[in-house]
Amino acid sequence: MTAAPPPTDTHCPYCSLQCGMRLRLLERPAPGAPAVAVEERPGFPVNRGALCGKGDSAAEVLADAARLHAPLVRDRRTGALREASWTEALDRAAGGLVRAAGRYGRDAVGVFGGGGLTNEKAYLLGKFARVALRTANIDYNGRFCMSSAAAAQRRAFGLDRGLPFPLADVARTGCLILVGGNPADTMPPALRYLREQRESGGHLIVVDPRRTRTADLADLHLRPAPGTDLALALGLLHLVIAEGHVDEAFVAERTTGYERARAAAMAHWPERVEGITGVPVAHMRRAVELFCGASSGMVLTARGGEQHSKGVDTVGAWIDLCLATGRAGRPYSGYGCLTGQGNGQGGREHGQKADQLPGYRSIDDPAARAHVAGVWGVDPDALPGPGRSAYELLDTAGTDDGIRALLLMGSNPVVSAPHATHVTERLRALDHLVVCDVVLSETARLADVVLPSAQWAEEEGTMTNLEGRVILRRAALTRPEGVRTDLEILHGLAERLGVTKGFPVAAEEVFAELRRASAGGQADYSGITYRRIAAEDGVFWPCPDPGEGRPAHPGTPRLFADRFATDDGRARFAAVSHRPAAEEPDPRYPLRLTTGRVLAQYQSGAQTRRTPALNRAAPGPFVELHPRLADRLGVADGDLLTVTSRRGQAVAPARVTAGIRPDTVFMPFHWPGAGSANNLTNPALDPVSRMPEFKACAVRVEKAPVEPAELIEPADTAGRAS
Repeated sequence: MTAAPPPTDTHCPYCSLQCGMRLRLLERPAPGAPAVAVEERPGFPVNRGALCGKGDSAAEVLADAARLHAPLVRDRRTGALREASWTEALDRAAGGLVRAAGRYGRDAVGVFGGGGLTNEKAYLLGKFARVALRTANIDYNGRFCMSSAAAAQRRAFGLDRGLPFPLADVARTGCLILVGGNPADTMPPALRYLREQRESGGHLIVVDPRRTRTADLADLHLRPAPGTDLALALGLLHLVIAEGHVDEAFVAERTTGYERARAAAMAHWPERVEGITGVPVAHMRRAVELFCGASSGMVLTARGGEQHSKGVDTVGAWIDLCLATGRAGRPYSGYGCLTGQGNGQGGREHGQKADQLPGYRSIDDPAARAHVAGVWGVDPDALPGPGRSAYELLDTAGTDDGIRALLLMGSNPVVSAPHATHVTERLRALDHLVVCDVVLSETARLADVVLPSAQWAEEEGTMTNLEGRVILRRAALTRPEGVRTDLEILHGLAERLGVTKGFPVAAEEVFAELRRASAGGQADYSGITYRRIAAEDGVFWPCPDPGEGRPAHPGTPRLFADRFATDDGRARFAAVSHRPAAEEPDPRYPLRLTTGRVLAQYQSGAQTRRTPALNRAAPGPFVELHPRLADRLGVADGDLLTVTSRRGQAVAPARVTAGIRPDTVFMPFHWPGAGSANNLTNPALDPVSRMPEFKACAVRVEKAPVEPAELIEPADTAGRAS
């Protein structure tokens, strides 16, 4: 009797925790069902075996019915998508890219990546854009995730890593301020660290306009109006200064720019800030008392504080609070960002961002260009310069001065982009759209060519979690016939573009090249190997290779203990001031809309909406509103509401709750169709990070006059002929 193979140690395909799990092969899987079962992996230090509902049901997305099994091309006669061979599909895909470049110029071809791609895929996609296509126009959906936090960290510390310390340190801090985050719904296994922090005597302050399950754990819940977090941070800093809580020695020895930041903060006296935010002065004073009374402290931000047209300045003000109180570069203290997407950290480090090369190098830096060009075997002058950011890339698609063809991998902007109806129109206007995905997403339905990708359990690759821990996903299954890995797809496209070398299909070979390309950069992976990752449960970057004959670099779990990553080793204060949201309420649009996630769905829902258990738990969109607002509108729980902004409408049932401000409504953004929250959101961009303002726009809410046929868009097989 043959012994069953041991389970495969790997990681969850969803959020930035990258929780450890095991996949066990099933001897007799049901027809059409996944061939593996998810099991706990208690030894992995981040989640210690715990999984949320998404992780526990992750095998469901491997089921036959949930995925693509063959390439699809747009039939020139009928306009519908039809199955095709890989040869025909790759020929069509590459041919359209070549025609667009020949007709309009190289920069008329764009590449759009995703924060869920492995490091190897993100790296090779950036190389493909700059070497095979030679276009400047590559960006990714991580621009919609934590780009504001990244820019603020680089400005303050000279380096961006989501958390500059292990997640376990959160449980040991004396006071934690959590801004615009709801890990109880977005990353439930991380909630244990908040509970442990409270149990050990620490204090938790949650900043959120909604009473979430995370806010229920807090000692203090501050509820600012959406779009006013910057004013709140400055009000707290004002009180820190006025009440004598500044760590003068730390400020003098380890920072620069304090006097200008102090002057800006002193213009935000508590009563003024209360008028802007709605947060009572007494609550602000209590927050300062808790934060400054503890022996250590952290501020963690998430999308609620970052997805604004002033997101960089907002994060900068929260960092100022840490610097002024000496809570940075010290044990169990500092600023950190709760990264959202599975590889939101690694995805921006290695070249799929418009302005960066591998290793977190600036594409404008001649030395960086020379180093990466040397690894790639090309002339540095042949590398393009910076291109358009994600929304700007999509906003100009199909126009005379924008891209005319697009290769899109691992993203679904029809659902996830702001002003989604406009983005959909722009994608339809392209001459040529190629989409690589595991499912027929809403964006894939618009494509001329759809290339089916292998899934997380069918291929190897590394990811970098929110702590900067590089982890290894292992293959537990053989991918279905008719499906290829994204590395194989890039190899096939590069060959058709005349680039026959430099695009390996083996993930470990790509990672070896990534290590060389990142060497000497801020995100230095050169000392990390697949073997080390497996042996050490992940390795923290930076991890430079010290060379043969010497002990391996241990990795860097904690940054900034001795100096910050700036030229002079000092952290920089940001002198910032409050400014309104790009769009404030007015008599026509009197309410604020904010958006976010729910427990059972993930991002655009392309995978979770295909998981029966998750869909039953969260079957569709809703509008969360306060009872006083519901009474004023004459609506009851479950009534259909129409939410209207200057950009569009969404229709969804009411969910009446006292857990939200009376002047604010909330919608989750996981669904397309009539209930799509991103039909409403504002694409106003932060001037530094180019982050759209997802979290605040002006709307009006009315009882829907009629019930729409369905709130979730059905599969769309129509499209334009290629």
